[in-house]
Amino acid sequence: MVDIRTVGVIGAGQMGAGIAHVSALAGYDVLVNDVSVERVESALATINGNMARQIAKGAISDVDRKTALKRITPAKNLEALSSCDLVIEAAAESEPLKRQIFENLKPHLKPEAVVGSNTSSISITRLAAITGNPERFIGIHFMNPVPVMQLVELIRGIATNDETFEAAREFCGKLGKTVTVAEDFPAFIVNRILLPMINEAIYTLYEGVGSVDAIDTAMRLGANHPMGPLQLADFIGLDTCLSIMQVLYEGLADSKYRPCPLLVKYVEAGWVGKKVKRGFYDYRGEKPVPTR
Repeated sequence: MVDIRTVGVIGAGQMGAGIAHVSALAGYDVLVNDVSVERVESALATINGNMARQIAKGAISDVDRKTALKRITPAKNLEALSSCDLVIEAAAESEPLKRQIFENLKPHLKPEAVVGSNTSSISITRLAAITGNPERFIGIHFMNPVPVMQLVELIRGIATNDETFEAAREFCGKLGKTVTVAEDFPAFIVNRILLPMINEAIYTLYEGVGSVDAIDTAMRLGANHPMGPLQLADFIGLDTCLSIMQVLYEGLADSKYRPCPLLVKYVEAGWVGKKVKRGFYDYRGEKPVPTR
């Protein structure tokens, strides 16, 4: 089985930063690549801040933080990932974008390297086909926020071999994560269940059944959810929610997965959630205020 020691992460956003964070704490050397060094530096600042919070909670020590941060290195280009034993793509949930990344990455990988995608919905088999080595490709879907959430979905493509699967499972185990295995169907397990619920909550708002506050309060207190579905959508990113619903709708050809027009409207407006301070809530003040 491939011995994973160096991990490459493509994408320095929230998910990529989280994957780099937990990988470095677990003792892996990590190389992080994005379209600019500034984005990687921003991710390192985020990781440092998140680790500081872990120290405050007693989860790690300051020595752990300093040691882990030394293990993370910016990768200026994809060629810099040539030494990696595992490369995880954590770019935006766009199939054309991901396909282009894997096409560009292909010539720089060593033959035994494992490639994973953190996609939350897109076909692993289809993405694997672009890599030239589909046997070494697997879906490694982390939950957000990565340092906090315990689950990782592992998804085998039709060509993924046993060695790749076991290497990915062992890697996730060393991160302290619990693995669940999903078949390669649109949105896998978590988002196949979660996103239609969120989409239905948006339809409930769209049809005037309840306000933002009423819907989120109802699900928090009536279903004992830790966060209402509309607030959760803001945290996920409404653009990501829409992308996943589109994958479900197109992949399964069932009208029950049709994205709510109100979700589409918010994304078109650029109000895609907490990352831009506006979504179903406005986050620009001291407290979030519903926008509808």
